[in-house]
Amino acid sequence: MAIGIFDSGIGGLTVLDAVQKHLPDVPLVYLGDNAHAPYGVRDADEILELTRAGVERLWQAGCDLVILACNTASAAALRRMQEAGLPEGKRVLGVFVPMIEALTERQWGDNSPPREVAVKHVALFATPATVASRAFQRELAFRAIGVDVEAQACGGVVDAIEEGDMILAEALVRSHVEALMRKMPTPEAAVLGCTHYPLMQEAFQAALGTDTLVFSQADLVAQSLGDYLERHPDMRGESQVSMFLTTGDPARVSDRATQFLRRKIEFHAA
Repeated sequence: MAIGIFDSGIGGLTVLDAVQKHLPDVPLVYLGDNAHAPYGVRDADEILELTRAGVERLWQAGCDLVILACNTASAAALRRMQEAGLPEGKRVLGVFVPMIEALTERQWGDNSPPREVAVKHVALFATPATVASRAFQRELAFRAIGVDVEAQACGGVVDAIEEGDMILAEALVRSHVEALMRKMPTPEAAVLGCTHYPLMQEAFQAALGTDTLVFSQADLVAQSLGDYLERHPDMRGESQVSMFLTTGDPARVSDRATQFLRRKIEFHAA
């Protein structure tokens, strides 16, 4: 039985890789909407429609549970999809949940009032759409008080990663970190609020310095998914095989995915 993982491109493969290591016996169906990447420069209504179409394709593939391994989709579409109502027996989860759990040191189901937490100054690196949504700050405020979040929209980073231009991506990371640190010189923690960004985690850490704790989502999402499936074993879906789907050019996306994961990945047309 398979779990669906949806992303605007190849960034969600960082989540897939972590989930495969944490839950090796669970088949996964990955869908990258490469034909429309990046999402971070699109408006909220367009992101909602693209995300809904991707999730419905994964439901068709036999996935009852879909992880939005895309912060932009999680920020702009998840709440609206849930409020509109999902088909019976289907669930969609985002990637903000595990990050905020780790940052606030409390479980997502903990509905007690917001409280003081250890980390007071947080740098958020995300796409322009995620930053504009303020979804991260909103969810954090439900659970913690006294946390100063400085957000930096990292234009161009996703495009560079999708194109395989890691030299440009690293230069852009340094530029965006410098811009944020002019506003918040000594962040205690940094959130890489895009699933593409773990591919550049070393560059973020080097630019921020060793005193800043960098939170990367992939491992946190994998651990939380394992906990979720223990509580909801019926959500594993009907599909019995793993597969990789894309709305883009399968050969091109396969080459990029193989390069990033350093193992053979073969995508098929969605």
